Amino acid sequence: MKKLQTVRGTYDLYGDKKRAHNEIIKKASKVAQSFGFEEIETPIFEFTNVFARNLGETSDIVTKEMYCLEDRGGESLTLRPEGTAGVVRSYISEGMQQNLPVKLFYHGPMFRYERPQKGRQRQFTQFGMELIGVETPQADIEIIAAAYNFVNYLDLGGNVVVEINSLGDKESRDNYRDELVAYLKENLDGLSNDSKERLEKNPLRVLDSKDEKDKTIVENAPKFGDYLNAESKEFFKLVLEGLDRLNIEYKVNERLVRGLDYYDHTVFEITTDCLGAQGTVLAGGRYNGLVEQMGGAKTAGIGWACGIERLAMMLKEDIKKPVEAVIIPTGSDVMLEAMEVAYILRTSGIITEQSYTGNMKKRMIKADKMNAKYAIIIGADEVAKETVILKNLDEGTQKEVKVSELIKEIRG
Repeated sequence: MKKLQTVRGTYDLYGDKKRAHNEIIKKASKVAQSFGFEEIETPIFEFTNVFARNLGETSDIVTKEMYCLEDRGGESLTLRPEGTAGVVRSYISEGMQQNLPVKLFYHGPMFRYERPQKGRQRQFTQFGMELIGVETPQADIEIIAAAYNFVNYLDLGGNVVVEINSLGDKESRDNYRDELVAYLKENLDGLSNDSKERLEKNPLRVLDSKDEKDKTIVENAPKFGDYLNAESKEFFKLVLEGLDRLNIEYKVNERLVRGLDYYDHTVFEITTDCLGAQGTVLAGGRYNGLVEQMGGAKTAGIGWACGIERLAMMLKEDIKKPVEAVIIPTGSDVMLEAMEVAYILRTSGIITEQSYTGNMKKRMIKADKMNAKYAIIIGADEVAKETVILKNLDEGTQKEVKVSELIKEIRG
């Protein structure tokens, strides 16, 4: 019989790693709420055209990575590879356009069939924020500020940087596309097969190629900033001025295009140098045409998403299991009384563990390893007097306390 194990590119999440995930999501949610965003949860699978039509036919997600299936009714469904398209679908189908602007955040599992690597799995967890309905640079500044604030809140260290670029409006991209195609055709023989295909369908995607030969060619390609029209330049200028006003450090990266077709104007990434070649931990941008493309009215939008697994690898400290008190009975004759005290504490919101077996020394060692603040010792004498021995493990002190006063003593 084949040994049971996880599917390649997936893993079980528990203990220290699960606590790290929860801590990141908790902090990200707190930041999102402080910026006025509200949580949304969309299904983990959608009709395939929600993603295939809107992420771009030449994007790696659509061409190589989507998990698609046909249900019993013959409908093509896809496990969500990212969050934005599902949120925009919900925005349209749930009639949210009546209350603009719409500010939403989400977190949950995503699925992409790609080569598993450090911090990147086939099932992974994303957190994201979407701001829909604001055309002005204020939205760009706000969404980047939220991302920057979140990363700093995690205290990952000094090796994090915001990289930003402008793709301009449609006129600017069309002007640039013509010059880029001309340049790439002059270097056609040196391009990878993937980039040769992208050249015909979406040449901007060549700028995002990970192939080393393509990177060399792209290095000397025309620069996007040289082809922005006056309106796009002014928009980007105002975004950067806003970031300067908020003292948010950034670096303009004229080769940054992002991998999805729906982006325009501002695109950005937060990167780190401590995870190897694939150093992006958070990314996003504007998608002013996506709502209209998906069947809604023309509506501006901007957002970002981050991979929780990659951020968890960067946390400086393990997140300890939270335990406030450990109940230690001196023998089996007081086990029921010990369980009753534990129940009283738990129903009062005090995180309480029980010590089940072992002599007193081993039980105290285990309580200390749990990082508990208190050990509560219960013996026959204590049961008779309706008291417990409350030992403060941080201070090394102890005293006898009435059970009726125990919660007050712990809460201080």
